[in-house]
Amino acid sequence: MKILLVEDDKDLSKALGKILVINKYDVDYAYDGLMALDFLNYSSYDLIIMDIMMPNMDGLTAIKQIRNIKNMTPILVLTAKSMLSDKIEGLDSGADDYLTKPFQMAELLARIRALTRRSKSIPSLEIGNIKLLEGDYTIKAIKSIKLTNKEYKLMELLIHNKNVYLNSERILEAIWDIDDDVDVNVLFVFISNLRKKLEQIGANYTIKSKRGIGYRLEEK
Repeated sequence: MKILLVEDDKDLSKALGKILVINKYDVDYAYDGLMALDFLNYSSYDLIIMDIMMPNMDGLTAIKQIRNIKNMTPILVLTAKSMLSDKIEGLDSGADDYLTKPFQMAELLARIRALTRRSKSIPSLEIGNIKLLEGDYTIKAIKSIKLTNKEYKLMELLIHNKNVYLNSERILEAIWDIDDDVDVNVLFVFISNLRKKLEQIGANYTIKSKRGIGYRLEEK
């Protein structure tokens, strides 16, 4: 279980990190919102713990930017700002939970367990570092992004047939209704868009095509 701890108070960050490691969590440390965004460009996490009042980029701005890039990693705000209006602002910005300082470590650990348990409850299909979250239209690797309904069905079909080339006719039959008047050029557009999204999230698989044969997922 991997956590990104974003806290500008380095003494507190070090103390929290030690306890998290003792409790079998892997921890990366960021000290402001900009540094957190840099970490998220290269790694995926099961949970982000985010302070609010930080230099360079505050926590609320960072949370908004994380959600704007469709990264849906659970975020727990950990801050001294305890007014009800502060809590509402934090949750409305995209945080999943809000804990004020000072706090009991036992409560923090309980909230971490609850958030990570909740995120794991969504079933997924997996290949390489890719997770396709069922019913959520989200695909996740280093980053996560939302898919359209048809993109989701296409990715699901490719994962279920990961070792097989699927021809255009087979894909069109599986994804579009029989009454839909769909040209094969439409499929080319969906393949291209999905391939770009796999690139955007840092997936280690891409969609390969073989002329006259079809399409399949292949490891980079």
